[in-house]
Amino acid sequence: MEENNPEELVMSFDPHTIEHLGIKMYSTLPPVLSELIANAHDADAHNVKIILMDSPSDKIIVEDDGEGMSFTELNNKFLRIGRNRREDENRQKTKEGRLIIGKKGLGKLAFFGIAEEIEIETIQNEIKNSFLMVWEDIKKENDKYKPKIIYKNEKVPGEKNKTRITLKKLKIKRAFNSEYCLSIADSISKIFIIDSDFKINVRHNYESDVPIRNERKYESLDKQIEWKVPQEISFDSDYDKKEKICGTLIATKLPISAKTNLKGITLFSRKKLVNLPEYFSNSISSHFFSYLTGWLEVDFIENLDEDVISTNRQSLNWDHPEMEKLRNYLNKLLAWLERDWRRKRVEIRSSEIEKSTGIKVNDWFSKLPPEIKRKVEPLVNNMIKNFEPTEEDKEINSDSIRNLHSIIPEYTYWHYRNLHPDVKSWAFEDYKKGADYYESVDKASRAYIRNVKDKASLDRESDESNIDEAFKLDGGKLKVNACNSTTEKTIQRGHHSLSKGVVAGCRNPLNHNFPNYQERLGDTGLFSEQDCLDMLSLISHLQRRLDNSELRFETSEETGN
Repeated sequence: MEENNPEELVMSFDPHTIEHLGIKMYSTLPPVLSELIANAHDADAHNVKIILMDSPSDKIIVEDDGEGMSFTELNNKFLRIGRNRREDENRQKTKEGRLIIGKKGLGKLAFFGIAEEIEIETIQNEIKNSFLMVWEDIKKENDKYKPKIIYKNEKVPGEKNKTRITLKKLKIKRAFNSEYCLSIADSISKIFIIDSDFKINVRHNYESDVPIRNERKYESLDKQIEWKVPQEISFDSDYDKKEKICGTLIATKLPISAKTNLKGITLFSRKKLVNLPEYFSNSISSHFFSYLTGWLEVDFIENLDEDVISTNRQSLNWDHPEMEKLRNYLNKLLAWLERDWRRKRVEIRSSEIEKSTGIKVNDWFSKLPPEIKRKVEPLVNNMIKNFEPTEEDKEINSDSIRNLHSIIPEYTYWHYRNLHPDVKSWAFEDYKKGADYYESVDKASRAYIRNVKDKASLDRESDESNIDEAFKLDGGKLKVNACNSTTEKTIQRGHHSLSKGVVAGCRNPLNHNFPNYQERLGDTGLFSEQDCLDMLSLISHLQRRLDNSELRFETSEETGN
């Protein structure tokens, strides 16, 4: 039962306070609605409905399913201007455990910024009270105003707790429509962090509801990178509140338009905005800042002895010593974010390059000789950094990287040799291993000698004998040319000698010096990559001549001089 129930509703006030804080601070709709939504939040409401009506007359209805108010509570709490709810009730949380947003007791003045008349209807424990406040009548009073009571303690069996506030005789000039509802939804989403147990909807007349969700804040942006704070932040800091800062930071693919009012990081406390987006730095010339947005919750600022939140909850008192510490930490956070952003963006763009060109950039770099990699890597990285996601720039950079890759491919020196296709197939796998350069040449030389034996139908005991029988000028089974002129005969002799050299230089070292194959020539440092490529080029030359050689059928006399 209520005690000392007054017969009248009385609002105590200073008319200048209402005019200054009510009308001048709240001249647009979103800030007014945000105050009413905050009240609903603190009343443990789970649903808030905002209805913009323009038929039959203009009015705005804000209704919530919170705990409602009794007649006494209307007098002692709602109508007391400047009441600090947290101190007055000696608690920081609502009955359901929410952190209380309201503190200064001035938000209720927001009504008169956009409306001349305010009707409040509230139900608590099946008892309804309602009253009307008229701005023109308030201005005529000095320090007390008695609203017009419409219902007083009327029993409404079966009715659930709720509060409905109706703003009438609006000062807003803009026409209500579906598009305006969407813009209101966007604006409100930027003022609150909206949890799943606190739903807000706005609609025009009797049209469909537009849900105001947390995601609406950044739906218009093309996100590229997200960081969860503090989980995904890793830099050293001795700031003692760093683990109490939480939120989501976002980097977009393209620079953020100033029209979005989202450039920078927004700070929230107790689920409501307390500092408009900014960068917390004296220098914001970096390219990075054009891409950064997101929000952070800093609830701990409410526990400071001094109130550091401005009356309109759009900025903080950064001159306070504790707030200066917070700002310094946020400045360092942004410096770390920029470094991480540049690293991650290169990774993302490398992936985009791979999709558009088929080239795995890091894999490519890993297979370049060090002296070539040092020259190519900065060029490619510069193109990757400038890989802006516009179709024209994508195509230009993709073509440039494809062309450079065709000129300087993986295993550059290998490709520059223009090796015979068969030699490539014989030798490439061992060449790629690096430590097996001799194995690469050994396999190629054995394959070449085998091809000589097969084409000449030879099977002598030693490789040298097979080479002699195949290519000797006088009676060899294979001719690499017509062997008519002195030059042609000299080439035949040379091919014979070079082929024997392959046997001596490629086949014999292991056979003679390391018969048990336990020690590899590559381990001695006597056979380098350059040696390998030189020998493979020679074998390629010999294989091409072998491909074009012909069997010698005649036994006519030929001179060897």
